[in-house]
Amino acid sequence: MPDEAPTITRRKEFITISDELRTYLRHYGRLAALPALYRDLQSFMSAYPLMDKEGRSTLWDTVVYERSQLKDLWPRLTSIYSLLKTGDLKAVPHLYVERVDFCGFGNSKPFRIRVVNEYNDNYDHFYIKVADASRVYGLELEHLLSPNRINYLVHEDTLIEEHIAGVPGDVFISEYFERSDVNRVRIAKEFVKFSERCFIRLLGDMRSYNYVVDMTPDFEETQYRVRAIDFDQQSYEGAKSVYLPQFYKENLPVVKLCTKYLNYATMQQYQQEERSLIARRYLSEKSRLRSLFRAMKHHPAEPPPKVVQLKTELGEYHGTGIFDDCLSMGDIVERHIEHMLGKQLGEKTSAHLH
Repeated sequence: MPDEAPTITRRKEFITISDELRTYLRHYGRLAALPALYRDLQSFMSAYPLMDKEGRSTLWDTVVYERSQLKDLWPRLTSIYSLLKTGDLKAVPHLYVERVDFCGFGNSKPFRIRVVNEYNDNYDHFYIKVADASRVYGLELEHLLSPNRINYLVHEDTLIEEHIAGVPGDVFISEYFERSDVNRVRIAKEFVKFSERCFIRLLGDMRSYNYVVDMTPDFEETQYRVRAIDFDQQSYEGAKSVYLPQFYKENLPVVKLCTKYLNYATMQQYQQEERSLIARRYLSEKSRLRSLFRAMKHHPAEPPPKVVQLKTELGEYHGTGIFDDCLSMGDIVERHIEHMLGKQLGEKTSAHLH
């Protein structure tokens, strides 16, 4: 762990979605005319704290609307859920909105919609947020370069995201690390690979409450996968340490777990494995990534001092001058990905040529 924790802009400015990014989103099926927007949910009448099963605060408030609003708003929300899941905007009669929660903590101030199937009481969630370009870039890079597919939609200033299931990282650390039925080596391996993914594509602020752990029972052992759930800090801050999850004090138990169960050579092996997988995805989505990087570079909205700081720190860290002429975070992200995957991309390119 470093002497200084990463410094993050807690209330960063929202970056407007440019026309070029909107064109990109339309081309790849991310734009949709929505029957309800973020501002439609802001007119709630009151709110009360939402507690967990143990009576602890969840940082969410359940919001209450006037009865006259519900008749109009609820069908519009179930229609959005249907569009997100099936591509069809038609409202599904047996789905209903059980609850709307609001979180004022953090940057995105999301609304979380709980949708229930009245036939079997099965429920699901989705989120309505203010559309922020840096978050959209983060979602796209996650979709293209990680092992996880991401489902989201954009309309005007509104962003719709599906729920990412898993045990919140802080809960997993406090309640699962000491359990006798968990495979600590596999957990450590997945955290190493997750950290590598975040640093390669410069996804920041991955402290424990900004990711989840997805557990899948296998025929012998449980498989674990660490998944980011917060993309607000996609290549926005200037400090390199922001993009290294091991630098956050909330992740100190993870660092200790990794150093206890993995030696340096094994960690390097897992990092190389992850780079190879990302390189394959990069090559298969190269055209789409080029379009995304162009949108990032043509309409930079990050504070220039942060761009200067990050390119300087990354250049010093890697011992290279390839970032010196970068003018935007889009420049930096593109070059950092290609620099980190340099060997793997070269090998894959050679294999394709032969």
